[in-house]
Amino acid sequence: MSKNPDALFQLLRRKLPPGELLLDRAQLEPYAADKWFASHRPDAVALPRSTASVSKILAFAHRHSIPVTPRGAGHGYVGGCVPVRGGLVLSLERLNRIREINPRDFVAVVEAGVITATLQERAETQGLFYPPDPASRANNSIGGNIATNAGGPRCLKYGVTRDYVLGLEVVLADGTALRLGGRTHKNKTGFDLHRLFVGSEGMLGVVTAATLKLLPKPQTRAVLAAGFRSLRDAVQSLHDILEAGFLPAALEIADAFTLAAAFKRTGSERLRGCKAHLIVEVDGRQRSVQSELQELGRLVRRHRPLFLEQGLGDRQCEAVWQIRREFSYSLRDTGLTKLNEDVVVPRGRLQDLFAFASTLQKRHGLAVACFGHAGDGNIHVNVMVDVKQPGSRKRANAALDDLFTQVLKWGGAITGEHGVGLAKKRWWPLAVSPATRKLHRTIKNALDPKGILNPGKFL
Repeated sequence: MSKNPDALFQLLRRKLPPGELLLDRAQLEPYAADKWFASHRPDAVALPRSTASVSKILAFAHRHSIPVTPRGAGHGYVGGCVPVRGGLVLSLERLNRIREINPRDFVAVVEAGVITATLQERAETQGLFYPPDPASRANNSIGGNIATNAGGPRCLKYGVTRDYVLGLEVVLADGTALRLGGRTHKNKTGFDLHRLFVGSEGMLGVVTAATLKLLPKPQTRAVLAAGFRSLRDAVQSLHDILEAGFLPAALEIADAFTLAAAFKRTGSERLRGCKAHLIVEVDGRQRSVQSELQELGRLVRRHRPLFLEQGLGDRQCEAVWQIRREFSYSLRDTGLTKLNEDVVVPRGRLQDLFAFASTLQKRHGLAVACFGHAGDGNIHVNVMVDVKQPGSRKRANAALDDLFTQVLKWGGAITGEHGVGLAKKRWWPLAVSPATRKLHRTIKNALDPKGILNPGKFL
């Protein structure tokens, strides 16, 4: 970047519509961080209202070698949108129109800044269904979901964001605007280029709009929640459900530390003394869902649960899910800093993962809380740190070293839905072979030869 960035940004401001470039220091501060623990104020923030503006901004940045950090809603957990090299934050928040919801084609065309829950609610008014459901769906944006290939509890049955992206509008680092993919549910014309940008964490291009696949909205849903005396009973119930041929929409599990914190926050007597918690959701036609709920209850009762709670229909299901939504807040209430690691293990290693979490606690003197998407092996292992204690961060890094090393030995992954960003940069070389890292770099150099897009992250 030029030695006189202020002059550069004043020049860019004159090229854009009024209000699309912020330079005031106080206005820049909210764009310095996400939900992780890093922060760096940018030199400027762009708030484009169109793909044409994004193209103009990136062409200018490319010409002058200005670092550009794309940003969605800022709800990520790995520092992915922290502008560690300064420069320009390119926020897509004003690109927030739902251009089309088409019940005949079963597609939605939305801009990158559309909030996930807003799309889901609008689709459901027309009898349609957009399944990906990250926990912060009421706050996160479709563009951010695409950048991280976001998941959520319904991944087990319905898949992740990538499985719903039919087409994209993307602007490359040099300002070239592309339309990739299309609106058909099958398309094998050339390479699957639009999916290259899904999960790319803003390092290959800037997504400005997406054409997304929709499904028919299930007629109804039902949920079963159970508390157990041991994690072994909960995990065995999970295996029994899948081995019986069920494919639930969601299958969630939580450990004793998480439940103790949730009991303290909510006062729910059902959680008193509960060592494990399982939530199972099924959806579909009314009769089949009612039948499945009864059979699921029989399967779970074999393991003598402390309690069994069932709900049928949206209102009752949401009441059951409310306890799950309290888990993360409950852990924050402990006063400890929560390092939320979204590791993934092969499903058969779930019991091993929980046992290893106990080992980590003893080895490093840190509490570890585990909960998450047990159906696909994606468990949030939360290392709980008292940052006031001397050496706590060093112990936390040592615990994470052990966690990620073991997960990779089992054939797992260091991240299932949050991405690498800054938080997992330390473990990127451990998780990916030198040849694969070289391939990532080759693709990055081809699409962003000056390296201006989201610099300082894992590439």
